Amino acid sequence: MNNHWQGVPELPNSIGEERIIRVSDDLSLRVFIWEPANQSSKIPILMVPGWGSVFEGWRPLVSEWVQGRKIIYIETREKASAIFDNKMKQKDFIISEYIEDIEKIIEKLQRENELDDNFHLFSSSLASTIIIHGLQEKKISGKSSIFLAPNQKFRFPLWAKILIKLPLPKFTLKWLIKIAIWAVERKVEEEGQKIRYRRTLLSQNYERIRYSARYLMGYSLPEDLSNIEIPCAILTAESDKLHGMKDVEFISRKVTNMSVISIPSNQYAHQAEALNEIESFYSDIESNE
Repeated sequence: MNNHWQGVPELPNSIGEERIIRVSDDLSLRVFIWEPANQSSKIPILMVPGWGSVFEGWRPLVSEWVQGRKIIYIETREKASAIFDNKMKQKDFIISEYIEDIEKIIEKLQRENELDDNFHLFSSSLASTIIIHGLQEKKISGKSSIFLAPNQKFRFPLWAKILIKLPLPKFTLKWLIKIAIWAVERKVEEEGQKIRYRRTLLSQNYERIRYSARYLMGYSLPEDLSNIEIPCAILTAESDKLHGMKDVEFISRKVTNMSVISIPSNQYAHQAEALNEIESFYSDIESNE
């Protein structure tokens, strides 16, 4: 593993811990827990970053955020930090498995008094889709939830679908990643977002990403999302060409207690400045108790 997957990142004015939590007989996931150095009475955040996301892309936001709130940061099973004891299969990357992972991590942290029932959810991309589906099935819960660029379905270009489905040997997978980087950089205008996606794609376990992509090509959220009752918000930017506004419109229409918060760009949501919008949403909920 490269240095994206080694040890807990040190953040200012906080105390960090790395946990490896077993979620099934053959899988353990990495979880970071940061506590503010100065005790805070604010409600903790359970944060699940997006598909293949590496922490460095979230460092600016979390470095500021952790000074005021406890942050629990979960790395999902397609990431290189996940530990599979047995040979992986495509069925290991279906949405129900992701939902169960998060459910089991929450249960374990609650048993160990690291977390109680009072926490906010924050997620991005694929992780937002997982949380939405988990909330609908009532397998995941929280006080409220913010979603950054959630997906109702995953739209791969035709050429990508063909390459992902082909039974190519493992040594060719790194070339598929390079093609994906080229495609993303053609579509994304913001330099910061280009750097973040390039770093993310180059840091992957290529076989896991292929298995995950093969499943996601045929996945879509349930049509009925009426079970989601907690206050929710979507952070979205019209400039974000990788995450469509159609998905935002679908989800915001299907979830009753949903706000849509416009932000300047997807990259902005990874910066400390985004706490203005994020904390405003959470603070409104806390003040209405």
